[in-house]
Amino acid sequence: MASTPGFKRPRGTQDILPEEAERWRRLEALVHRHSAAFGYGEIRTPVFEESELFIRTAGASSDIVRKEMYTFRDHGGRLLTLRPEGTAGVGRAYLENGLASAPQPVKLWYLGPMFRYDRPQAGRYRQHTQYGIEIFGASSPLADVEVILVAHDLFERLGLTDVVVHLNDIGCPRCRPAYREALVGYLVSRVDRLCADCRERLARNPLRIFDCKDEDCRGLLEEAPLSVEYLCPECRAHHERVEEGLTALGIPFVEDPRLVRGLDYYTRTVFETVHQPRDTGTDAGRAERVLCGGGRYDGLIEELGGPPTPGVGFGMGLERLLATVAEQGLEPPQAVGENRALVFVVSLGTSLAAEGFRLARALRRAGFAAVNDLLERSLRAQLKAADRAGARWALIVGEEEAARGVVTVRDLRSGRQDEVPTGDVVEVLLREV
Repeated sequence: MASTPGFKRPRGTQDILPEEAERWRRLEALVHRHSAAFGYGEIRTPVFEESELFIRTAGASSDIVRKEMYTFRDHGGRLLTLRPEGTAGVGRAYLENGLASAPQPVKLWYLGPMFRYDRPQAGRYRQHTQYGIEIFGASSPLADVEVILVAHDLFERLGLTDVVVHLNDIGCPRCRPAYREALVGYLVSRVDRLCADCRERLARNPLRIFDCKDEDCRGLLEEAPLSVEYLCPECRAHHERVEEGLTALGIPFVEDPRLVRGLDYYTRTVFETVHQPRDTGTDAGRAERVLCGGGRYDGLIEELGGPPTPGVGFGMGLERLLATVAEQGLEPPQAVGENRALVFVVSLGTSLAAEGFRLARALRRAGFAAVNDLLERSLRAQLKAADRAGARWALIVGEEEAARGVVTVRDLRSGRQDEVPTGDVVEVLLREV
C-alpha cells in the first residue's frame, strides 16, 4: 500500500513523469526545429522581472496585474514578479541588449514556464509552459501573416485538423479614441446590468469588458459598437492585407469582431487559433480549445523607453496543446536532426508576397529553413539581408519570372544564377544538399 505523502504539489502545478516527459521532449524538439525553419533565433529571459515591467505593459487594470501575478519582495526590498507572460520580458531584453540597433526585423522565439494565479482547469495551470515568437521592427501586414502561419503550420505538423483562426482588428491610437467614446456611450446607460468587475473596467479600459465571462455582460455586448466599424483608413488597409494573406495561404479564419486580448499593449491585429473539431459523438471530440493567441503591439517598445518599434507575436500553452493532441489520438512526431540549408525567398512587389510565402512553405515541408522578407524591400536590400542571414540560396520571385512560371535561383556562395520552373525548385535544391 502506498503511503500518504506529507507534502503535495501546489494547486495548479503538475508532476511530469517519465512516460509523459518523453512526449514533452518530442514536442520541444519539434518547436526548436520549427522555429529555426522560419528563421527565428532562440532567446531565454529571466523567470522573474521587475514588477513594474508587467504593470506598465499589461496595464494596471488588467486581470493579470490585479488578480493573477505572483509578486514578492526580495531581500533587497525590490518588488519582483514571476513572469505571467513572455512578450514584456523579451521586449525588455530587445532594448537592454542593443537589438534595436541590429538589422531589422529581429525574429525571436522562447519556451519556458509562466506563472498566473488562476482557477486551475483542464489544460490550464498556475505554472504552465509557453511557446512564443516575437517579431520586432516589421510594420508590414506580412509579419502578422507569418506569425499566424508559424502557429498554423506547427499544428499541421502535429496532425491537428479543424483549426480555425479567429481574427479582429482593435485599431490604433489614432482611431481607437472614437471607438472608445462610442463604446462607453453605449454602456454607460446600461451600467446597472454590468458585473462589478466590468463597472470598474468601464472607467479604466472599456475594451476589457469583451473579455468578461459573465453571461449577462456577454449578452449586453451583443448590440455594442464594434472596433472594426471605427478603423482609420490605415488600419482598415492593414486588416484587409492580413485577410488577403491568410486567404492566399489557405489558412481558415473567421472574423470575430468581439475578440480582444487581455493585455493593454495590443494594437491593430489580434487573433486566437481555436481547435474546433467536428462532432465525433464524444465530449472530448466536441471540446473547443484556444491553442494560441497573439497580435500586434506597435507601442510596446516605446512604452519601455525605446524608439517607436512595430511588433507582433503569439503565445501558446504547451499543456493545452499536448492535451488536444492526445485527445485526437495523436503523438508528437520525432524531430530528427537539423534543418537543411537556409533559403531566402526574395519577393518583388506586394502582389508576389503570397507566392513567396507559398514557396517558402514548400521548402520548409521538404526540410529546409526558409525566410521571407517582411519589410517589402528592394531586390538589392533583400539580397543583402539574405547574405547577412547566412543563406545558401536566394530565390527571386519577380513579375517577369512569375509570368513565365519560373524562379531565379541564385547560389550565394558561387554567384551562379539559374532559372528553374517553380514546381521544380524544391527538387532541384534537394539535389544540391
